Amino acid sequence: MDTNAGRNIVAIDAIPLRIPFSAGGRPDAGPWGGRGMKAVDALIVKVTTEQGLTGWGESFGLTAVPAVKAAIDHLVAPLCIGQDAALIGQLMHRLQVAFHLFGRSGPIMFGLSAVDIALWDIAGKAAGQPVHQLLGGAGAGSLPCYASLIRYSDPELVRQNVRRALDEGYRHIKLHEVRVDCVRAAREEAGEEVNIALDVNCPWDVREALDMADRLRHYKLHWLEEPVWPPEDYDGLARVRREGGIPVAAGENASTLMEFQHLLQAQAVDFVQPSPAKMGGITELRKVFALASAHHATVMVHTFYDGPGLLASVHSSAALGNRHALVEWRYFDLEAQLYGAAGIPVQGALAVPPGPGLGLEPDADVIRDYRVAI
Repeated sequence: MDTNAGRNIVAIDAIPLRIPFSAGGRPDAGPWGGRGMKAVDALIVKVTTEQGLTGWGESFGLTAVPAVKAAIDHLVAPLCIGQDAALIGQLMHRLQVAFHLFGRSGPIMFGLSAVDIALWDIAGKAAGQPVHQLLGGAGAGSLPCYASLIRYSDPELVRQNVRRALDEGYRHIKLHEVRVDCVRAAREEAGEEVNIALDVNCPWDVREALDMADRLRHYKLHWLEEPVWPPEDYDGLARVRREGGIPVAAGENASTLMEFQHLLQAQAVDFVQPSPAKMGGITELRKVFALASAHHATVMVHTFYDGPGLLASVHSSAALGNRHALVEWRYFDLEAQLYGAAGIPVQGALAVPPGPGLGLEPDADVIRDYRVAI
């Protein structure tokens, strides 16, 4: 008797999307201080089984989309077709072993992450349970979010968008600024009671990071994120944590479970930030929660996404996170939302979807209207 009848994977479709957005400021304002980026490139992945069950995943996107799509189409998908969709852990292990010669991060791992998330979506649908139930159950019906602002490089635009986020109910905000005057503007606008974190995206050596921490300490940051280049300099990051006087967060650029083990063993972070669409999907993410707990670190899942990568974060944080866990909400004004109003925070909190699998289905019209050819 075939015990896995109907469960085998029959198709994997990697779908590039490009959705225009505004930057929340002047018409010429662009993210990270630039002018060129006016649309978000994303890659969502649809996995289908013999039974007709479909699951949705998401890879890290932006400029990585063409490379990740090629990796999925030509490398990952051929090894997944015909495999049992229910044996997620076994399949992901075999694929990681098969592809390790290509490196343990980058497009292939991003592609594996998307497929893994889609398989968890299928598993929940097959069981008639939400993913958070498969992971142990959610303790709350919604999770608080932090508004993750783009880099404006303009104190007045920072003020305007901090105020806008506060007026929409957010009480946690993350900046991506690298100038002290922009951080000062955010704190002055938000007041002392609002948590403000700062992600600087790995710009400084250790000495520069310590000097900046000295200048930033006055603004009582909830955390300072990725202050050191290169991001895998965990000893340097640990020194900034010890001497800088500001809690440190990192992990969106870590890929494998071993990298997170090294990060935590170095005592480099207060907040660890695995990115499910980069580092192996839900299968690897749940291991990081356990590892972080053993090292007394809080998991703040990196989720600069709006699709299945976001939902993977929500389900995992709801089931496995501690009481300090927050969901990152990419504070963009997108022209269209993949999940419509159901995927948008209300008063600074995002509902944990109660339906089977990831709990929400992508809008077919959004996929049709914003799909691009690569």
